[in-house]
Amino acid sequence: MQLTRDVPLVPAKSALLFIDVQNFSAHRQGAEFKDLPEAEFAAKYGWYFDQLEARVIPNMQAIQTACRQAGVEVMYTTIESLTLDGRDRSLDYKITGFHVPKGSWDGKVIDEIAPQGDEIVLPKTSSSVFVSTHIDYILRNLGVTQLVISGLITDQCVESAIRDACDLGYLVTEVTDACLTYSQERHDHSLRTIKGYCRQVTTDDLVRELSAAGKAQG
Repeated sequence: MQLTRDVPLVPAKSALLFIDVQNFSAHRQGAEFKDLPEAEFAAKYGWYFDQLEARVIPNMQAIQTACRQAGVEVMYTTIESLTLDGRDRSLDYKITGFHVPKGSWDGKVIDEIAPQGDEIVLPKTSSSVFVSTHIDYILRNLGVTQLVISGLITDQCVESAIRDACDLGYLVTEVTDACLTYSQERHDHSLRTIKGYCRQVTTDDLVRELSAAGKAQG
C-alpha cells in the first residue's frame, strides 16, 4: 500500500488546533501593538490586520464551525505564562520580549473564535506547542491521529507545530488561507517550505471534505 499524507479526515480521529489566535497577537489593542504610533503600526502591521480581519478570521470561523458540526475536537493554544512575571518563559521568549502574564486579557482567544463549552485551551511559552505543553499526551488520550492546524504566525509557531506533530506521528493538515504572517512573501515562502511535512488545503477544501464526511456517516 502506498503511504501518503493526502488522507481525508476521519472526524472521530481528528482535532483542529488554533495557534496563538489571541488578543496579544490578533487584536489592535494587544500588547504587541497597542503602544505603537499609528504611522508605525500602519507601516509594519497594516497589511497583516487587513488580511486578518477581511479574510483569515472569517476562514477560521468557517473551519471552526465545520469541525464542530462534524464532531472534530476543537482546541486552542495561546502564548501565556504560568506565572505573572513570566519567569517560566523559554529563554527565546525572554530574549524576544514576549510576555503574556497568567490570566491576562492578552492571553485570551479572540472573541471571533472564542472557545465553547469545554473546548481545550493550552497556554504555551515556546514557539512549538509540543515543547511547552502536554498536548501530545492529550491528543493521544483523545484518540487523535489527524491534526488540522490554523493560526499565527505561519512561518513561526505554525511551522514549529507542524514539524513537531509530523515527527511525533500525526497526519497534519495545514489550512493555508486560515494562517497568516506579516507579509505575503513570508506566508508563501513558509507554505513552500513546510509542504513536505503536511497536507495543505484551503478553507473551502476542508469545509467540503467535512461536509462529505458527515453525509457519509449519516
